Amino acid sequence: MTRGALPETLPDAQPWQLLKRSIAWLLFLGPFFFISYGFANWWAETQSHARTLVFDWESSIPFVGWSIVPYWSIDLLYGLSFLLCRSRREVDCHARRLFSAQIIAISCFIVFPLRFSFEKPPLTDSAYQTLYTALAGFDKPFNQAPSLHIALLIVLWVRYVTVDSNALRHLVNLWAILIFVSVLTTYQHHFIDIPTGALLGLFCLWLWPDEGPSPLARWRFSASPERRRLGARYVLGASLCIAFALYGEAQDWRLWLLWPAISLLLVALIYFGFGPEGFQKRNGRLGIATGWILAPYIAIAWLNSRIWTFRHPKPDAIMEGLWLGRMPTRKDMRAGHFESLLDLTAELSAPSGNWTIQNLPWLDLVTPDVTQLRLAANQIEALHSKGPLLVCCALGFSRSASAVAAWLLLSKRACSVDAAIAMVAAHQPQLVLGRTHRAMLADFHQALPELP
Repeated sequence: MTRGALPETLPDAQPWQLLKRSIAWLLFLGPFFFISYGFANWWAETQSHARTLVFDWESSIPFVGWSIVPYWSIDLLYGLSFLLCRSRREVDCHARRLFSAQIIAISCFIVFPLRFSFEKPPLTDSAYQTLYTALAGFDKPFNQAPSLHIALLIVLWVRYVTVDSNALRHLVNLWAILIFVSVLTTYQHHFIDIPTGALLGLFCLWLWPDEGPSPLARWRFSASPERRRLGARYVLGASLCIAFALYGEAQDWRLWLLWPAISLLLVALIYFGFGPEGFQKRNGRLGIATGWILAPYIAIAWLNSRIWTFRHPKPDAIMEGLWLGRMPTRKDMRAGHFESLLDLTAELSAPSGNWTIQNLPWLDLVTPDVTQLRLAANQIEALHSKGPLLVCCALGFSRSASAVAAWLLLSKRACSVDAAIAMVAAHQPQLVLGRTHRAMLADFHQALPELP
């Protein structure tokens, strides 16, 4: 830390500095919200091509006058949310998420303006009518998809749900549901705005993670032909999903294919440049942002692992205290009485429980390099001495097999790459270690005297 810089976590004796930082952000974000939101409304009103995207079943959604109360409450929650930030990093991260949601949503409103098409029925309660009148003073029937209201709700909910009290956490969840539903029952948004707004909020969480730098800071276009080839395949898959989703009428279930399309596009970017850190896996678990954005891809990856290992689901004992297998369940971990799990997947969450979890995220179908093999071999060496250890990847055929082979070379239980692979193959005949894996293991073996 440079002299004069604020520490990442401010001690309790310095709450005023944290409050000043929060106020400074609010003094910027507040005016920016109204100026940019108002500009997008004005712009859409001047465009003759503003269209409506509404499903037939939405006509059955009731108008609920009192739901304007939770709808408006997000303004109060917006300002108070900064009081829950406990460090400079949390303040800045939270503010950047809110700012990013605003920028992206406004850009969408300008590029493809949509119009809300339902008329609000007359209200008998003057208090609710006052709130609707105040809302109509600056909110026109534009600025629809993605719903900025929902995007901000996602960002705010993540901040409020960290409260220590279970009772308060349940109250936060209940009120968040009311706000979520209110965008429909106040006749402010059509349904298409809801999932797109949620996706935007999740994207902002991913863009500014709680731990580590932003993925943008990690971007390095990969020189690996394997990663580029796999990234191109995911782009192709995303393109097919988009083409099918947008073919024909918009009022179609096929619009849901835009979710796997975005999921595959993000995976493609991870292969092209973000690297395995783009999955933002911490302590063996995927974060809420990647878990939801990449849900279609993760579901397919998990299903694929189960199909390929359907006839051979149990891990294989390579030697005393060391097993090799697919990503286990909690039941598998308990049945095997494993003390530790070395998880080499980037895309799947490992089961939590009374065992040690170490995660080295490796991209699927990409040959690990010498540094990755060294780290994995060292982890196996450390964990193997503490009790039964399961080394896993999605299937247990390639990534985990490479790691075990590297450990056999490191521990001198195998004197050559061929011997190490043969020892693994004797217990796991389905392993998939091709020419590039053998070449990298050979480089690792040759470098062993030089490795720390």
